[in-house]
Amino acid sequence: MKRFALTLSILIVLISILYTDNSASLKSFFQSSTRNISTLLLKAAPFTTTTASSNPALASTPLPPPSSMFKNTISTMAKPLLHQAKITPHRSSARGHADHGWLNTYHSFSFASWYSPAFNSYGPLRVLNEDRVRANSGFPTHPHSNFEIFSYILSGELTHRDSMLKKGAEGGQSDRFFRMHRGDVQFTTGGTGIAHSEFNEHAKDTVHFLQIWALPWKKGLKPRYHTRHFSDEEKRKGFVTILSPLKGGVEASAEQETAAEPMVPESIPIHADFVMAAGIIREGGVFEWNVGAKVTEATKRKVYIHLPMTKNGKSRVRLDGRDDAVLEEGDGAFVDNVRAGDKLSVESVGEVEAEVIVLDTA
Repeated sequence: MKRFALTLSILIVLISILYTDNSASLKSFFQSSTRNISTLLLKAAPFTTTTASSNPALASTPLPPPSSMFKNTISTMAKPLLHQAKITPHRSSARGHADHGWLNTYHSFSFASWYSPAFNSYGPLRVLNEDRVRANSGFPTHPHSNFEIFSYILSGELTHRDSMLKKGAEGGQSDRFFRMHRGDVQFTTGGTGIAHSEFNEHAKDTVHFLQIWALPWKKGLKPRYHTRHFSDEEKRKGFVTILSPLKGGVEASAEQETAAEPMVPESIPIHADFVMAAGIIREGGVFEWNVGAKVTEATKRKVYIHLPMTKNGKSRVRLDGRDDAVLEEGDGAFVDNVRAGDKLSVESVGEVEAEVIVLDTA
């Protein structure tokens, strides 16, 4: 057994040398030594014969070549990271919070009576509120202008009503009336001015949703609504693009505005160099976000990650493989110094699956 331990120690030293020095001579020496030491290991391990004789199934199962095992280990250890990226967690405890009874809300950025110079905006991203609204309550009719505003429903029911539509005259789902549920996203271009209400008309259930605002690339746009559904099934396959820039960009023509075609098919068009995505990552799973989503104009990017409070604190994620970038529910993270085409890994490291929101901006 001492001989076996000594031989194994020598082998580990050889691996360490190879890992820090990639010269051809050392590789040749290592390969030759591996073959010799493999033979010694088999001779020096008496328990191998004993185990095989006591279990005939093991005797017929060949051991994998040591060289292939070490190759796989080295490959894992050499996994690249976004070394240039700066990742700064924004903890849930640092968010603004208000409980109004009918509304329990958390603000990742300055909003209403809560102001923090450290968390005022991030590129065009201006507001990220995580709201819970009780049954038979909500936001009465109110105006918006010159903001791109979107609601991402996590659970429950939220009813949108346009100020020009009388209650009881809905006539089915429309821009002026839409009853949203999990997976639905409603998008509003405030532009020159729009007024609506967002109300939880359900008899008993609380609605939980994200309310997000972004600054458009220019003011005075024509007001408009868009509503789409994004399924959990697709989100479990990888990040699903929710919003992407309007085709035509800042100089979009009247025809392009009317067509409202996004850069990413099946997403919602936004008047900004801005992409939103969502994914549901199983425990132990890893999704990759392609920074810029191959459609944005500016190559220098910044990404905000948000982990909603959906699993009673049981979900967690790790960004870019970094132990100092593990997010709990309610946490966010600023990812700076990244460029279009970079791959940002998001790993689910909690007890349950994690629903992750990505906001990618210039």
